[in-house]
Amino acid sequence: MYKHILLAADGSENAVRAAKEAIKIAACHEDSMIEIVYVVDFDQSKSDVLHSSSSEARNLERRKKIARVEQLIKESNVSYKVTFLHGTPGPEIVKYANEQQAELVVIGSRGLNSLQEMVLGSVSHKVMKRVNCPALIVK
Repeated sequence: MYKHILLAADGSENAVRAAKEAIKIAACHEDSMIEIVYVVDFDQSKSDVLHSSSSEARNLERRKKIARVEQLIKESNVSYKVTFLHGTPGPEIVKYANEQQAELVVIGSRGLNSLQEMVLGSVSHKVMKRVNCPALIVK
C-alpha cells in the first residue's frame, strides 16, 4: 500500500473530509505515514508578519488552522508529521510532492462549478494534472 501519503490541508471542511479518507488509506498498512502539508500563501505570509509579534506566534496560528485535521490523525493512531511550505498552493504542493516522492496525494475539493474553476482555477485540479503520483480529490 502507500507508505508516504501527502495530505494537503488548509483548515477547511474539505481538508477535514480529505483527512478522513487519508486516514482510511493509511490505516490499511502499519508503515504508512501521513504528511500534512499546509501552504502559507505569499499574501497571507506578508499579512501574518505584519500582525504577529513573533515567528512563534505565526507558527502557532498556522498550527491552529490545521488543528482539527491533526487531531483526527492523532486519534487514529496513524503516524504523521506536519510541513509548512511558502508560496502559491498548487505549484508548491506539486513541487514538494514530486521532490519528496510522495506515493499518494490526498486533497479536498472546494466544489467549484465549471465557470468558477475556469476563471479562478482549482488547486486540486492543478495538483491532479501535475503531480507524479496517484492523487485523490475528496469532495
